Amino acid sequence: MLPQEIVRAKRDGQALDAATVAAFVRGITDGSVTESQAAAFAMAVFFRGMDLGERVALTRAMRDSGTVMEWRSLNLPGPVIDKHSTGGVGDKVSLILAPMLAACGGFVPMVSGRGLGHTGGTLDKFEAIPGYRAKPDNELLRRVVREVGCAVIGATDDIAPADRRLYAIRDVTATVESLDLITASILSKKLAAGLDALVMDVKFGSGAFMQRFEDAEALAESIVTVSVGAELPAVALLTDMNEVLGRSAGNALEMRECLAILRGEPAEPRLYEVTVALAGELLALAKLAPDAAAGRALADRSVRDGRAAERFARMVQALGGPSDLLERPDRHLDRAPVVRPVFAERAGRVAAIDTRAVGMAVVALGGGRTKVTDAIDFAVGLDSVAGLGTEVGPGGGPSAQPLAILHARTEAQADEAAARLRRAVTVADTAPPRGPLIAKRV
Repeated sequence: MLPQEIVRAKRDGQALDAATVAAFVRGITDGSVTESQAAAFAMAVFFRGMDLGERVALTRAMRDSGTVMEWRSLNLPGPVIDKHSTGGVGDKVSLILAPMLAACGGFVPMVSGRGLGHTGGTLDKFEAIPGYRAKPDNELLRRVVREVGCAVIGATDDIAPADRRLYAIRDVTATVESLDLITASILSKKLAAGLDALVMDVKFGSGAFMQRFEDAEALAESIVTVSVGAELPAVALLTDMNEVLGRSAGNALEMRECLAILRGEPAEPRLYEVTVALAGELLALAKLAPDAAAGRALADRSVRDGRAAERFARMVQALGGPSDLLERPDRHLDRAPVVRPVFAERAGRVAAIDTRAVGMAVVALGGGRTKVTDAIDFAVGLDSVAGLGTEVGPGGGPSAQPLAILHARTEAQADEAAARLRRAVTVADTAPPRGPLIAKRV
């Protein structure tokens, strides 16, 4: 069938069979489908939607458009597993979770992404480490996964190339929000990693891409059903992103926070709860624990006894980073020259946070991107971020805890980010109770 006839069929609401979907995706990959045809297809899917069979076919075809990792030949003594998050502000879970899972018997080729817009990217956090090879060749990747148990890397150009071309087209045709296309985009790359089990962290709230709980719930259900349909067992947790996750937002600052947790220092409770909950679900799904509760206990123990830290240190060194990063982070991670507190203009409690605006304050400092080609300043960001319900006040007052500690390259950037942060945080006499951190399991 000609590409335009495939577009016509979907425009008219017809269900496409797997062979037809595969043919269109091959055309996207080899260029025989034009950009205008791909754009028309994306718009037709946006308005007409896809049934489960079409979603599975699209996901598989996009997976098969490039290299699919193979692990069986390594005879690994455990399952190949991974986690994916839909993104948020201060979402540093992967930095702790990957070595946790490796310490518990899993093998984790974590293909991560860069930040874009208000959200931070796991890959950017690791590129804050001097010498770290975020895109190793296949031989090095396989060796590190086999010997260490985890490798946090970026996707190479041969992983799901059809998704890369289609996403660029969606980005300029207002079709990014299509549930069908989001599902296929996320899962095609995870299927290409050759996984045995997957856990999804689907965010909702003011700092999430899917701010409405109902939209996040629909995405979680779509991802899990399509993943299972493509023979990849999956579980999703819907988690709250109405405030920064952890105490920091900014690449080197988030890396420091996670290194402290791995060293056994007290963790911010919400960050640690999300991390061990995801670990528990994935360890149970991969049959490394009898159930999620037992998986949580295993993951927690790996931090407390130092095994997760040991895996993290070995991974960093194996991928070209410093051998003493865990013990001496300040020797290697960049620091911003301007560091100052940002105080609220009135005393009270943090009643609401526009978390997306907090993320954009980090972007204004140079710690994020507004387009893919932007350079990142790893040193800048926010630390000691006040969460919902925290008592804050003007500097020098009786309730003098700041909204955050600002790390900036220049005074002018600090001034702009401070103004953004104050506008993002609502301070009132009282704060409403927090909603559930983990709202639903799918």
